[in-house]
Amino acid sequence: MIRKHRAPSAPRSASDGNDTFSAGRSNTLLFFVFAIGAIAVARLAMIQVFGHERWAALAENQHSVSAEILPDRGEIFFREGNTTYPAAVNREYPLLYVVPRDVEDVPGTAAALSGITGIPLEEILPKFADKNDPFEVIKKKISEEEASRIRELDAEGVHFLNEKYRFYPAGVLAAQTVGFVSTGDGGRGEVGKYGLEASLDAELRGKTGRVKQDRDAAGRWISTSDREMDPSEEGPDIILTIDRVIQHEVERILREAVEKHGADSGSIVVMEPKTGNVLAMASEPTFDPNEYSKTEDFSRFLNPVVSQTYEPGSIMKPLTMAIGIEEGKVSPDTEFTDPCAVVEAGYTIRNAEEKCYGRSSMRKVLEESINTGVIFVEKLVGNRRFGEYLEQFGFGRKTGIELPAELAGNMRNLSDTRGDIQFFTASFGQGLTATPIQLAAAYGALANDGVLMKPRIIDRYMYEDGREVVASGGEERRVVSEETARLMGEMLEGVVLNGHGKRAAVPGYRVGGKTGTAQVAKEGEKGYDNGLTIGSFVGYAPVGDPKFVVLSKIDNPKDVIWAESSAAPVFGDVMKFLLSYAKIEPTEEVKAPPAPLPAEPEAVPAEEKKPDKKDKNKD
Repeated sequence: MIRKHRAPSAPRSASDGNDTFSAGRSNTLLFFVFAIGAIAVARLAMIQVFGHERWAALAENQHSVSAEILPDRGEIFFREGNTTYPAAVNREYPLLYVVPRDVEDVPGTAAALSGITGIPLEEILPKFADKNDPFEVIKKKISEEEASRIRELDAEGVHFLNEKYRFYPAGVLAAQTVGFVSTGDGGRGEVGKYGLEASLDAELRGKTGRVKQDRDAAGRWISTSDREMDPSEEGPDIILTIDRVIQHEVERILREAVEKHGADSGSIVVMEPKTGNVLAMASEPTFDPNEYSKTEDFSRFLNPVVSQTYEPGSIMKPLTMAIGIEEGKVSPDTEFTDPCAVVEAGYTIRNAEEKCYGRSSMRKVLEESINTGVIFVEKLVGNRRFGEYLEQFGFGRKTGIELPAELAGNMRNLSDTRGDIQFFTASFGQGLTATPIQLAAAYGALANDGVLMKPRIIDRYMYEDGREVVASGGEERRVVSEETARLMGEMLEGVVLNGHGKRAAVPGYRVGGKTGTAQVAKEGEKGYDNGLTIGSFVGYAPVGDPKFVVLSKIDNPKDVIWAESSAAPVFGDVMKFLLSYAKIEPTEEVKAPPAPLPAEPEAVPAEEKKPDKKDKNKD
C-alpha cells in the first residue's frame, strides 16, 4: 500500500494565541481611552462654554457673600379735602423670641410668657428644649401692652425683634377696594390679596436690591474689600380718588339701610361725572382687613361694584330713551298709545301690575316707568343700532378701572339682531347684565354732556425720588350729543318731581334719576325667582351742572318690594350729604315733601304683596 506522507509543519510557538488576545485587548483599551477622553472634553465644554455662568457663580460664592435688600411696600392713602388719610401703611410690630441657652429659669419664664401672651404652656415649653437653638419664635405681632409686661419681667434670654407688617388704620373703610396683604404665601413673603393690594401688587412691592462683598474662610464679610451695591427701590405711594369723609358717610348710610330692610347685601357708588373719579365705593357686608383671617365667607373679599353683575331693570329705560332722542326717533313730548301688552315670540310683556296708561308722552313713560313705552322707542331705533349704542355706553365690556376681577357683563342675548324679544326686554333692563360701576359710568355720560369718562380710583403715584405720576383716565368717547344729554337731565328731574323717584329728592336742589326694581334670574334654569328682587336708583345732581353721580343698590329687601322705598331714599340721603359737604348752594324753593304715588305703596311687607309672575319688571 502506498501511503502519502504530509510534510511536517513548522513547530507552533506557545505565544501565538496570546498575541491574538493581546491585540484585541489593546484595541479595547484604546477605545476606552478615547471614550474617556471624549467624555472629558465634552464635560469641559459643558462647564466652560454652556455652564460658564453657573460654575462661575459657584466659584464666586466660595469667596463672596450676597444678601437681598428688601424695599418698603408702597403705602395707600385716601383723600381728605386737600390732605390725605392713610388707608394701608407699613407698621412695625415686636416679634417675641427666646435664646434657650440663655434662659436660666425655664419653667418660670415659660409660665410667665404663657400668662401674658395667652399661648398655652404646653406649646411654649418645647421651644426652650434645644439649648443649641439660638432663635426660637414665641409670638409675632406682640401688642404694646404685652411687650410692656414682658419687659417688666427682665428675664434672661427673652428678646424682641421689630418686624414690618401691613396695617389698615381705617379698618373696614373701603376694605373691598383696598384689599389686604397676606404673609408667608409659598415663600414669596407679603402678597397682595384682593382689591388694589392685589391688582397693584407688583408696583407696590418695589424693586428688591442686593449687596455683595468678599468673605473669608469662615464666611464673614471682609470689611476692607469692595462692596457691590444694587440699591432697592421702594414701591410708590398711591393716592386714591376716594374721599375718606364721603366713604365713611356712604358706608354708614348703606349699613343702616341694609339692616333696616333686612336685605342680603347692598352697594353704593359715588362718581364725579366730569372726571370719572370714584369718590366712594361701598358694599355690605364687608370685612376688616386687619383681621381678614377671621372672615369665614371669602365672598366678602370680592368687590361687588366691579365683580358682581345683575339685571338692572328699569334704570336702563333712560338710556333707551336717550338713544331714541339721539337717533331723532322721539322727543320728550312724543306721544304713543299704550297697547297695555306686547306679544312677541310667544311671550307677553306687560307693565308692572298690568297697568295700562292710554295715551302718554315720553316724559310720562319715564315718570311712570312704562315698559311698553320703551319697547316703542326700541322698535323705532332698530335692534342693530340699539345694540351698538349700548356698547357705546360701555355695556358688555370692562371699564378698565384699576381693580381686580372686573366683569364685563353679559350682552350675548343681543348678538342675534333678527330676534326682537331679547331687544324688547333689554330696553327695560332685562335679559342682559351689568355691574354697578358700568351703570354709574353710563349715567355719568348723560351728566357729562353726553361724554363717557373712564372710571378711575387712583389719583396719582408718588415715588421716593419725588416724582408724581397722574393715573390714567379721562375721556373715552362721546355717546350722545350735548342737547340729548340736556333733555335727559330734564326728563330725569321729572321722574324725581312727578314719578316714582320722589323719595330721592333733596329739598332745594334739582335732582334727576330713575328707579329700577328687577327680579332675579334663577341659577341654572330659565325664569325668575319670584321671591327675590333687587332695587336700584341711579341719578345725578344738581341737574344743569351735575357734580355727583350716585348709584344705590339694595339686594333682596325683606320688608318692601319697590326700589322707590329702598334704593331711592338711600340715594336721597347720600346726595343730600354730598351737596352739603361740597358746599353747593341750593337753587330751588324748598317745598313740602311730596306724597308717594298711590300706585306705589311706601312699604308693603313682602309676604303680603308678592311680585306677579307675569311682571317682567318692577318699579
